Amino acid sequence: MKQKYNNQQEKLVLTDQETLTQVVDCLNENISLNDHGKKKNNDLFLVLVRAASTQNTIENSSKELKLATCGNNIRFHLKKISDFLKLEKEINTALKNQIPCGLKNNCLNVAVDFNLIGYYGEPNQEEKPYICRSQAKNGTCSFYGYATIYTIKKNKRVTLGIRAIRVKETKVCILTHLLSELSSLNIKIEKLYLDREFFSISIIRWLQGLEIPFIIPAIRRGKEAGIKQFMKGKKSYRTNYKMSKNKEDYVDCNLAIIIKYKKGKRGKKGREYYVYVTHKIKINIEHIHCCYRKRFGIESSYRMKNICRIRTTTKKPVWRLLFVGISFLLVNIWVKILWKKVSKPRKGGRLVYNKIFSLKQMLSFLNHAIERIFQVETNVYIPTISS
Repeated sequence: MKQKYNNQQEKLVLTDQETLTQVVDCLNENISLNDHGKKKNNDLFLVLVRAASTQNTIENSSKELKLATCGNNIRFHLKKISDFLKLEKEINTALKNQIPCGLKNNCLNVAVDFNLIGYYGEPNQEEKPYICRSQAKNGTCSFYGYATIYTIKKNKRVTLGIRAIRVKETKVCILTHLLSELSSLNIKIEKLYLDREFFSISIIRWLQGLEIPFIIPAIRRGKEAGIKQFMKGKKSYRTNYKMSKNKEDYVDCNLAIIIKYKKGKRGKKGREYYVYVTHKIKINIEHIHCCYRKRFGIESSYRMKNICRIRTTTKKPVWRLLFVGISFLLVNIWVKILWKKVSKPRKGGRLVYNKIFSLKQMLSFLNHAIERIFQVETNVYIPTISS
């Protein structure tokens, strides 16, 4: 029997030029460039978007485009962006403007994570306040760090705020800045998932004081005492624990000890123990590990950000923040386009066509639209040497 095909004409919902216009308009509305005309601003943003969509440098992107301004001219104008705090506020405003409407005035599960980008060399006085130290990765222990707060809508990550890590800031201060970004959106926290780097007395005590439900994986320290004393038994259980540095610095917290059996997976047998600090979490103890393990697919979501980040060797903190901000912003714009354009309303929730318009497809749209504007360079000329 022959398959019946639907001859109904497909509806055109999105073009590459429309996608590019939305991205450039967002940058123009939120990122201020001093003493520029609109055309110069557009040209600058177009080259930056081209570099982001191809994971390239500004220099190479300008060389590949025949009618685009040169890399030196772009850097000259970027030097006018010098106010770090102002740029950070503008990026956060842009991120919040590019989220689906269904997120506002809601109660959501949110997570906070650190994103570290390697720093190489000896920092100067301008760079030192923004260079943090961490475990060695990619040949360095020095990093530019960015903390983000995000949630998930229709299996797609949406960044609600970003904070560049300062060396002298405590984690409580970083978390305060990120949570404050939710107030303007009128978002309440159903559950807060934090990385193990937030496992500290000050963080736990502060979150308990604010009555925020949270889950934090505990760090196993010591040989017998501390967290390791609870890693025993055959069934998952809850218990109370007093974390303390001294008699005056302590906090009482609830622990969930989750026990999983390997059952021969990957050739291993025996029990695995997972310990979490929880507060006001009412779900079944067996579900705590599953919820935290999914934690919005952090690894895949950071890979999404990395495929649209401008490559650079510059050490200027404000430029680095701009390039990272653009990458997070492109992901938010993609989610908003999916939700608004590449979807259909239906009973039980909006149907979003994820496979039709992937993030890579959007980056390809942006690249093609910019190439039509500036034209692609197809020739290389060797300079003549005068005798």
